[in-house]
Amino acid sequence: MGVENAGGGSEITKRKRGCSCTKDDFLPEESFQSWGNYVNAVKHVPERLVDRLLSRSKDVAELQVKKRSEHDMKKTLSWWDLIWFGQEAREGAGPAIVLSYAVSGVSALLSVFCYTEFAVEIPVAGGSFAYLRVELGDFMAFIAAGNILLEYVIGGAAVARSWTANFAALCNKDAADFRIPAHGLADGYNELDPIAVGILAIICIVAVLSTKGSSRLNYIASVVHIVVIIFIVICGLIKADTKNYSNFTPFGARGIFKSSAVLFFAYVGFDAVSTMAEETKNPARDIPIGLVGSMVITTALYCVLAVTLCLMQPYGSIDVDAPFAKAFEAVGWGWAQYVVAAGALKAMTSVLLVGAVGQARYLTHISRTHMLPPWFAKVHPKTGTPINATIVMLAATAVIAFFTKLGILSNLLSISTLFIFMLVAVALLVRRYYVSDQTTIENRNKLIVFLLLIIGSSIATATYWGASKNGWIAYCITVPIWLLATIGLRLFVPHARDPKLWGVPLVPWLPSASIAINIFLLGSIDKDSFIRFSVWTAFLLVYYFLFGLHASYDTAKEFEGKAIQDGKWTKIEEGNVPSVTKSGNDAEDGRIDPVSSTV
Repeated sequence: MGVENAGGGSEITKRKRGCSCTKDDFLPEESFQSWGNYVNAVKHVPERLVDRLLSRSKDVAELQVKKRSEHDMKKTLSWWDLIWFGQEAREGAGPAIVLSYAVSGVSALLSVFCYTEFAVEIPVAGGSFAYLRVELGDFMAFIAAGNILLEYVIGGAAVARSWTANFAALCNKDAADFRIPAHGLADGYNELDPIAVGILAIICIVAVLSTKGSSRLNYIASVVHIVVIIFIVICGLIKADTKNYSNFTPFGARGIFKSSAVLFFAYVGFDAVSTMAEETKNPARDIPIGLVGSMVITTALYCVLAVTLCLMQPYGSIDVDAPFAKAFEAVGWGWAQYVVAAGALKAMTSVLLVGAVGQARYLTHISRTHMLPPWFAKVHPKTGTPINATIVMLAATAVIAFFTKLGILSNLLSISTLFIFMLVAVALLVRRYYVSDQTTIENRNKLIVFLLLIIGSSIATATYWGASKNGWIAYCITVPIWLLATIGLRLFVPHARDPKLWGVPLVPWLPSASIAINIFLLGSIDKDSFIRFSVWTAFLLVYYFLFGLHASYDTAKEFEGKAIQDGKWTKIEEGNVPSVTKSGNDAEDGRIDPVSSTV
């Protein structure tokens, strides 16, 4: 069977050297073995969708699914590595309002606590995908993971284009001098950037060779980076002018929150840290220190650099492409722009490396469930890294970076990050207050009602904020509803599960606040970002209904059915009971009845 070879890891097909990919590397499931099987699977989309909506993976299943990569990722990272990865997970200092970074930092901190509990108890490479799959089911996990992968690709492309611009500044040139004009292409896509592709190729090689090697590169680079940051802060404050802070909030509260929403993408690095939990030696100790430590360091750096920049120049004079280099030039220290440009190149290189490591591990774990082709889940036996996933993700990033202008890319960021972080907070509440076969129907229904009130009131608050310029009446309704719903969850729904190793404090208040803040920041994002989010989500739905749904359904039933037949069955999903038959043909004769599983 193709599924056993691609996913079980017990009967790995021996292949010849060279290009040996077959259809079973990409679509090994029963539904794709013939056109008849596929047509039959499509006919049962409603039943299969219900099964995937209501089936929740169990913790043990997410840990066992690692075997489908044929080889384990090497456990070579400790908490010190994770702090450096998190610290470097940003696009650079950039022009910003210090309060915007502070707001984003508070929101990120709340999300970090939620991530930490999951990462400690489910230390696998899937990050938020694995956590959502356990608590909210396959369907929500797939939609969420698809959007975070897009953010990684777009963010990587934006940083690669910025790398070219800073390299040009280091050479005392304009970025246009290093780009190739293509007059036949549409505006915004007609400045080809071969340098961006080149730096991504180098990053790909480093990420493929070794995760520990990637971390060691960050050790060395981070020492240089810290020296540059100290230089910027000290020298920048020497040239500071407090008059530049006379108009502290030129755009008011709306400007602060709008900037917070845009800048929130800088914190996607914490999700990248959680994807490396599988490679961490002691997750119960290392993950909390790595996540919280990296968040505190990064937020502090953001705020200090933002204050320094705004003291050096009036807010309206800050150069968007090379803010610090141009700021030093403006205050008469032109020589300093070369030091700053070199530091920026180092920072962006580290960002690209962090993104390459994180996005590949996301793709790897998604592919282990067969929602995407299992070929992406292969882990190389020598390097212990997901080579296929790394190469494919960086190739996609390189294509976008080669064509797309930085201004276009910058409008597509942040919305998915906030969406994912909000879902993880919801999943944590579900994890604490609901356990299948233990929580009563009455308590389950109360949990659903309170969650809907928390989410609904948060959406209403964000919508009113985005639609009303000066109103406040609606907040007198939406905020108390959120408050009462959180109190109700605390008082009337008993805890169903306590954390085994490390737990989020102040539940349900902390995750409920995380939901509210993340949704509120979503209300400050521009219309174009929501259009992009809708288009990409529509594409994900099309793929899921045509391929992902059937592949993940077949894989789940295949493994459970094989275990039952071998007399070693352990239930790996909550919400469904597989039905094993001995007659028929393939999906119709198959090992698992495609529609008779009860939910």
